Amino acid sequence: MPEDKFLKKTRPISTHTQVCAVIGNPVAHSLSPAIHNAAFAALDLDFVYVAFRVENVASALSGMRALENFRGLSITIPHKMEAMKHVDHVEEVDRHIGSINTVISENGNLLGLGTDGPGALKALMDAGVEIAGKQILMIGAGGAARAIAFTLARQGRPAAIFLLDINKPVLNQLAADLAAKTDTPVLSGQMTDAALRDAMAQADIVIHCTPTGMHPREGVSLVPPSLFRPGQAVFDVVYTPLETRMLADARAKGLQVISGVEMFINQAVLQFERFTGVDAPVEVMRMVVMAHLGKSAK
Repeated sequence: MPEDKFLKKTRPISTHTQVCAVIGNPVAHSLSPAIHNAAFAALDLDFVYVAFRVENVASALSGMRALENFRGLSITIPHKMEAMKHVDHVEEVDRHIGSINTVISENGNLLGLGTDGPGALKALMDAGVEIAGKQILMIGAGGAARAIAFTLARQGRPAAIFLLDINKPVLNQLAADLAAKTDTPVLSGQMTDAALRDAMAQADIVIHCTPTGMHPREGVSLVPPSLFRPGQAVFDVVYTPLETRMLADARAKGLQVISGVEMFINQAVLQFERFTGVDAPVEVMRMVVMAHLGKSAK
């Protein structure tokens, strides 16, 4: 019967099914449901992942507490800071960062944490980039930069972190927070041609943390190709397009490059493992991401 054929193709949803979701505004573009549901299916886990456009974060998290099967949330723009106010516990490094992108419910007790910084650290380590004792230049001091800078400062043991940004208050706040809450030497300067030139002359690792290079500024790079030096590693957190102008210029100079898609996949893998308690099917998740990004590039 047609009904039997349909039921065989449908994964059963029961009163025991664990629910995870992504909340944000907007959220229709999110790849998270496709990534996580494919991973749940690959491991035959009784989980389902959905997306919700949310304006009132406090109410959303209150609802999460009340729903017994609501296991985890991914938090995206613009709620990463606001969500911290409505959970029961935030891990120490994420309190210093000032934002979270993940919430886990343990019987209604909400734990907030971040996976962006650890995702970036893993991307660098997987690429074989040595962080300990190296000079790191971070271009941009916003949310992504905060997560990465705190993680690298606490776990990577770099020689120093140099911050550049056009937004002086944001720049100064991150520099002050890193200096107060980590042991890593921190230098900072407002983004100018001269400051960039001087910083690039000393940097071993260059990490780009601004939206430049993605729509509507595809094909634009903040770093002139002439400033790249032999031996540098260049990491761009932008992952659409997969290879930004900055990475293409660095690759043309023979430098090691790391795409932001690695950080994106890693942070999703880390979330999945916190949601489920099992190792993620990383290659399944990677295939889903690359398939969707490939379609969007056409």
